[in-house]
Amino acid sequence: MALPKHRMTSYYGGFPDGVKWLLVVNTVVFVLLYVGGDAVWQHFKLLSLVPALTVNQFPYFVWQLFTYMFLHRGLTHWLFNMLGLWMFGAPIEQDWGTRRFLKYYLLCGVAAGCCDAGLRMVVGDPSIGTIGASGAIYGLLVAFGLLYPEAPVLMFLLFPMKAKHMVMIFAGIEFLMTLGPNNGVSSIAHLGGMAFGYLYLKRRLPAVRLPDFGGAYRQWKLKRAKRKFQVYLRRNGGGRGPWVN
Repeated sequence: MALPKHRMTSYYGGFPDGVKWLLVVNTVVFVLLYVGGDAVWQHFKLLSLVPALTVNQFPYFVWQLFTYMFLHRGLTHWLFNMLGLWMFGAPIEQDWGTRRFLKYYLLCGVAAGCCDAGLRMVVGDPSIGTIGASGAIYGLLVAFGLLYPEAPVLMFLLFPMKAKHMVMIFAGIEFLMTLGPNNGVSSIAHLGGMAFGYLYLKRRLPAVRLPDFGGAYRQWKLKRAKRKFQVYLRRNGGGRGPWVN
C-alpha cells in the first residue's frame, strides 16, 4: 500500500492503541519514580540497562534491553520522549497497524540498547545504567522521515522544515555529540536506533519475528476447552466414542 509523502504529524491527531498504551506505561512508571524519589528508584534500578550485567552475565539480564525503555527520571526527559512518541508514532501506527508499529518500536529500542551496552563495555563505565525511550523514539523519527519525507514538521517545535531534512539534522547532531565530551546522554543509543530503523525499513536486515503471544494464548484456551469437554464426556458415559479426538 502506497503511503502519503505529505502525512501530517499528530499535532491534532488521536491516540491509536499502541501509542496510547506506551504512553500509559511510560507515564505510570515515571510518576512512580518522580513521586517516590530514591526510595522507589531502588526497586526499579535493576530494570535499567547495565552493561556489566547485560553483557558480562549474559543471558541472565538480557531483559534489561527491553525494560530500560520504560524508565524516565527527569521531567523534560520523559516529556520530550512522550511528545515524540505521540507526534511521530501515531501517524505511523495508523498506517501500519498496531502490531507492526509495536514490533518496530521495540526492535529499535533493543538495537539502541545493544549499541549503548557494546560501546560502554569498551570505552565507558559498564556499571552505570542507561534509561529512557530515546533510542526507540529516534527510530520513529527515521521511519517518519522515510515514509513521509515531504511532510512539514516543526523541529524543536519552532523551525518549520521537511521531515527528511529534520532527520538528517538530528542524525548530524547526534554524531557530533558522540565525538564530544560525555554529557550524560547516550548519543550512541540514539544513533543505534536511527541506524537500525533505516536498515530495517530499507530491507537490509533479516526479518525478525516477535513471539505470537496472542496465538499461543488462543491455542492454550482451545486445548483447555478440549480437555474439559473430554472430561464431561467421560463423566456422562460418552467418552468412548471414536469421534472424540
